[in-house]
Amino acid sequence: MKFSENWLRTFVNPNCTSDELAHTLTMAGLEVEAVEPVADLFDKVVVAEVLSVENHPDATRLKICRVNVGEHAKEPLQIVCGAPNVCAGIKVPCALVGAELPDLVIKSAKLRGVQSLGMLCSARELGLGEAADGLLKLPGTAPVGQDFRTYYELNDQVFTLSLTPNRADCLGVYGVAREISAITDTQLSPFEIPSVKTEIEDSLDIHIDAPAACPLYCGRIMRDINCGVETPLWMKQRLERSGLRSINTVVDITNYVLLETGQPMHAFDLAKLDSAIHVRYAKKDETIQLLNESQVTLTTDMLLIADDRKPLALAGIMGGLDSGVKNQTSDIFLECAYFDPDTISGKSFRLGFSSDSSYRFERGVDFAATRNILEYATDLIKSICGGKAGPITEQKGKLPQRLPVSVRTSRIQRVLGIVLEKTRVAEYLSRLQFDYTERDNEFTVTPPSYRFDLSIEEDFIEEVARIHGYDEIPAQLPKAELRMLPSQESMRVPAQIKQMLVLRDYQEVVNYAFVDKAWETEWLQNQDPIALKNPIANHLNVMRSSLMSGLIANLQFNLNRKQERVRLFELGCCFEKSATEQYLQIEKLAGLAYGNVFPEQWGISARSVDFYDVKSDIEMFYQSQEISFHAVQHPAFHPGKSTQIMMGAKSVGWLGELHPRLQKQHNLSRPVILFELILDSLLPVPLAQINEIPKYPAVRRDVAVIVDNQMPVQTILSGLYEKMPEIVTEIVLFDVYRGNSVGQHKKSLAFKVLLQNTQKTLTDDEADAAISILLGILETKFGATLRD
Repeated sequence: MKFSENWLRTFVNPNCTSDELAHTLTMAGLEVEAVEPVADLFDKVVVAEVLSVENHPDATRLKICRVNVGEHAKEPLQIVCGAPNVCAGIKVPCALVGAELPDLVIKSAKLRGVQSLGMLCSARELGLGEAADGLLKLPGTAPVGQDFRTYYELNDQVFTLSLTPNRADCLGVYGVAREISAITDTQLSPFEIPSVKTEIEDSLDIHIDAPAACPLYCGRIMRDINCGVETPLWMKQRLERSGLRSINTVVDITNYVLLETGQPMHAFDLAKLDSAIHVRYAKKDETIQLLNESQVTLTTDMLLIADDRKPLALAGIMGGLDSGVKNQTSDIFLECAYFDPDTISGKSFRLGFSSDSSYRFERGVDFAATRNILEYATDLIKSICGGKAGPITEQKGKLPQRLPVSVRTSRIQRVLGIVLEKTRVAEYLSRLQFDYTERDNEFTVTPPSYRFDLSIEEDFIEEVARIHGYDEIPAQLPKAELRMLPSQESMRVPAQIKQMLVLRDYQEVVNYAFVDKAWETEWLQNQDPIALKNPIANHLNVMRSSLMSGLIANLQFNLNRKQERVRLFELGCCFEKSATEQYLQIEKLAGLAYGNVFPEQWGISARSVDFYDVKSDIEMFYQSQEISFHAVQHPAFHPGKSTQIMMGAKSVGWLGELHPRLQKQHNLSRPVILFELILDSLLPVPLAQINEIPKYPAVRRDVAVIVDNQMPVQTILSGLYEKMPEIVTEIVLFDVYRGNSVGQHKKSLAFKVLLQNTQKTLTDDEADAAISILLGILETKFGATLRD
């Protein structure tokens, strides 16, 4: 937003320089992007009147002018001028001899033999514009002889603010002045709203067909106005210094009101309107030609101002070309409204342009001032263009509520880290013109209608901090006691888990948590994965419930780059639905092994990694915990090489070889071994139990039994450990044999049994008795027979 400093100081005039004012605004959160002078420095330029004009005797394009410069010369000056618009009776800026302009110094000179004692100036020669079609004409009321810089108010600065979207209240000069008044504690000149006398009874009916989009609409008819009258110089200057060009007087006035108050307005040519005004949504494929001469096709979510027959304007964005005010217009319908920000937001961007109106409406304007601003604009039009005003027609619906908010002084102290007395807080709230009540160190503050960014306690605490001054809040380093945190011996951290895998030659990967729905369905039989509303890609449309898909993709990536041995792992989150449709986030650890067990070398024969190699990697995590492996089929694993890992009665993971069908589908020439574990099962580590080193030797006995071929060894070991004698310290399977000598559908299992007594040496009888107990368990519980 750009505005003139002189304009601003008509409302509030703090005792500070332009640079100090810019710094004050920036420190209060209204960043000043630039402060630039209105014009370059020049001197000895005065307001002059051209008394007479004669043709130059030796140059057809030059004129000899007699110029009155007031008290700066005893008699009129003779000045040679080549401007096409020079004529007797006009008033223009005149550079006297010795004047230093931005690009030249004026000297007494002869032009084609005629003495010239100065120069009549264009806007470009004074640095006030790029193009110049001739001299800069001044109003007839300009005082002859007055310093031109003073008359044209060129000792002025243009401020450019870079406002954040929440500060829509400062999109008008008066709003900025109100802010400066609060920051500097300087008196703010009140914005006086005149009372306009109604002189005609003409009015238009207003129908709000979209009350939620337009809660407030005001309008009035004005007749017999003169749009051809020239816009006053002071208004034209303020518009130009704010970046707007002059169009015609009525349009200039509506633009001026917008810049001063932040409230957009629009004037329609009454002769172009048919009957009543309707505020409605556009029909499908309805079109309108806007003031920027673009023909746009509307969608049904765009709000229109229309009459009974046609659209007149794109509400809150831009008026229509056909119904716009021209120099010949004598009767107008002047509107002022409040539109819902969500309805306006994004529409101009979609159409490929922006407007000052949409920029303000989509951020929110002061709905409490709408009617008063219409009165203000009416008064300006009457005072400049004449005319007669009709009564205001107003349609009001449900406007936004400004609910009171409790602001505690204790909370202010806690958030800002400084102590502010409640009298100081009350002063700041008063300077901000907030309505409040106070009780027991608590303020109940009602946000004003122009501050849409204030809704919670912290918003008002920020306002107190801004007015107090951010630079007045001391920068204090936080104080904290530093002490060594205890290291839990009974818990690992994920980094330790990763390090254990790295030491076993695995490499970590990180993948997206999004996967293809087809993968969840085919690999995991998950028919209802968690779908994404806005997937980043078509093949990443659901949340993963397993890490294995990412590892397979990583494997293929490596194989495509001629890596024949791949060992990868990932630690990340998976997402599932509970029975009550709640979303669950579970951290898992997954790994993959492919290719040879060891890197190629001369000392060890090459061998493909198998199920049991990876099983040993998993057992590394659970060395001091009881886990068991149960043959259970998994949809992604080989039917005969799939196991569910159990800790007691709880499943903690899976291990298996990739299903042959999926292996063929992904063009994998060798088996892929995969595992996936729940991270929480890996973190606890039982504390080590210290035992005395036995003084007496252990006894080893080997037991070979024949059991049914389908009997899982894990089930047998669990049964033996459950009821084994106290002196048995270890039972280990060391041989499996199948063949004709043991019978069809049978297998031979050979166990190593270690027996030891820490108090004495075992006798053969004691060892035999313990072995007999184990054999009894094998025979009665598992139907085993002792092998000959």
